[in-house]
Amino acid sequence: FCRVDPYGFERPEDFDYASYEAFFSRYLVVLTRRAIKWSKLLKGNNSIQKSLKVKRYIRKGIPNEHRALVWMIVSGAQANMEQNPGYYHRLLEGEKNAKLLEAIKTDMNRTFPDNVKFRKTADPCLQHSLYNVLVAYGHHNKAVGYCQGMNFIAGYLILITKNEEESFWLLDALIGRILPDYYSPAMLGLKTDQEVLGELVKMKVPAVAELMERHGVMWTLVVSRWFICLFIDILPVETVLRIWDCLFYEGSKIIFRVALTLIKQNQAFILEATNFPDICDKFKQITKGPFVTECHSFMQKIFTDPGSLSMATINKLRETCREKLLSQG
Repeated sequence: FCRVDPYGFERPEDFDYASYEAFFSRYLVVLTRRAIKWSKLLKGNNSIQKSLKVKRYIRKGIPNEHRALVWMIVSGAQANMEQNPGYYHRLLEGEKNAKLLEAIKTDMNRTFPDNVKFRKTADPCLQHSLYNVLVAYGHHNKAVGYCQGMNFIAGYLILITKNEEESFWLLDALIGRILPDYYSPAMLGLKTDQEVLGELVKMKVPAVAELMERHGVMWTLVVSRWFICLFIDILPVETVLRIWDCLFYEGSKIIFRVALTLIKQNQAFILEATNFPDICDKFKQITKGPFVTECHSFMQKIFTDPGSLSMATINKLRETCREKLLSQG
């Protein structure tokens, strides 16, 4: 058995190779079928128009060999990169903010210690690319600068694109457009969305909402890393990539779909909790096991389980939750 997965992550001691092999041999068949369909769709001209067909294809997963390209196109990153030739390199050559560099350096060794490609001894060591992307982004978006969490997201982008400039523009698409204000110093968008999730749980899984309230567990305690890291280090790599496929195309409501599906599927298990630490522990456990490893069936579930979830509903909830947070501040 391979101790390291295809993305360079070392598998944990208790990794269940047997069930993973069983899942992956089934999933490989799906991937092969999807790859043929995608090759036909892209037909070597590397452009995609948004359509129901494309949306359906993306929900069923983008094969790894096309993933970087499709993310670039559907997120708008490709267009931005083409409109700003050389911009990324100019950022790296320009004046630097010493405090920002220090903050980024501090986080370098903390980023994916379990990934062999980010080790100092690796050749090439992806830490250099990661550092460059974060430095460029911090100078491109001064309002955000650098926030913890961004290192993991940029790291994943580098693993998939194998290209610094593309990773930079995808990071820009996520932070600048797709995620509302998650990484600003006040993190208002992030706090808002955690509250929004709480409201959605009240609507869709009321028993769990009631349990949280009864034991005084704030949503931020159990889900903040889901939002900050976009499920990195929370769910298995293949599953995270499938979630990101949809995130780049459909936007931030995908995060709510995933969160609601995890909670709804594990409702009975969560409700067994009898106290505060117990609840926190249950939320750690629901992100492991066959349900989340079987990424193909998991992704089908996120579009059926939570029921209808319109962007209009989310935006309305965001408004009320944001106002509540600001009035408390």
